[in-house]
Amino acid sequence: MKFTATDKTAKKKTKSKNIKTRVIPGYHLSLGIVVTMLSVIVLIPLASVLVYSLKISPGDFVALIMKENVRNAFITSITSSFIAAIINVVFGLIVAWTLVKYDFPGKWLLDGLIELPFALPTAVAGITLSKLYSGTGFFGKGLSKLGIDVAYTQAGIVVALVFVGIPFVIRAVQPVLEKMDNTYEEAAYMLGATPSKTFFKVILPELRPALLTGFGLAFARGIGEYGSVIYISGNSAKHRTQVVSYVIMQKLGYIDYASATAIALVMLVISFLLLLFVNIVQVKQSQRTNLL
Repeated sequence: MKFTATDKTAKKKTKSKNIKTRVIPGYHLSLGIVVTMLSVIVLIPLASVLVYSLKISPGDFVALIMKENVRNAFITSITSSFIAAIINVVFGLIVAWTLVKYDFPGKWLLDGLIELPFALPTAVAGITLSKLYSGTGFFGKGLSKLGIDVAYTQAGIVVALVFVGIPFVIRAVQPVLEKMDNTYEEAAYMLGATPSKTFFKVILPELRPALLTGFGLAFARGIGEYGSVIYISGNSAKHRTQVVSYVIMQKLGYIDYASATAIALVMLVISFLLLLFVNIVQVKQSQRTNLL
């Protein structure tokens, strides 16, 4: 069987398409760089926490974690982070919806300001928020007249965690809204569905994985947050306004490395479980998208 010149040209084009062009150096070198960087920056520091914690007997480990101030710090951090993540899901969805669905002057500026909590030093955010919500501050003065204290209370911790966590929800939901096909929404309207029913039955199921992802990331960020809450919380063991990160710093200040590493290990496990939850949600969403 003879091949014409056209067939040979077509085969060459097919082979050239199958050849992957790699800008980065070969596989083994690239993998070595990745493993080295991950080991130096992530794996070895995390493993050191585990190694130091294993030097403590199980009984001492439990006793350190169950101390009243440590236990209260975990309760405060987890509760405040959970409440802040819920608030971020609600208002993050509203902000993302507004940015995607509407055009208005200064939209590009508002879209850029959303990432300000990522760039702003968290200590600066904490100082600013504590000043605003103190008894003499811009917001705190009016709230204090209503008998509501924010600064140096658990409410202040929630406010700080909302500030640092809301970009996670917005950036998780925004791309999904931009790619969402409006035909489903239009079909629901044509079939007589009300706007609220259309949202809860058509739109919300599509946004649920993104909302869960944003919730998980904001929750994880809140549990380990330090700079933005250290000033507005008051750090009072009596009023239960100490967060876990502050207790760790306090233990390190007392050169109590055993307690610090024990608490850090518990935080590491909680963060790992939250990130595992986020990854499971993303995998299920990708599987669902491929099936559609």
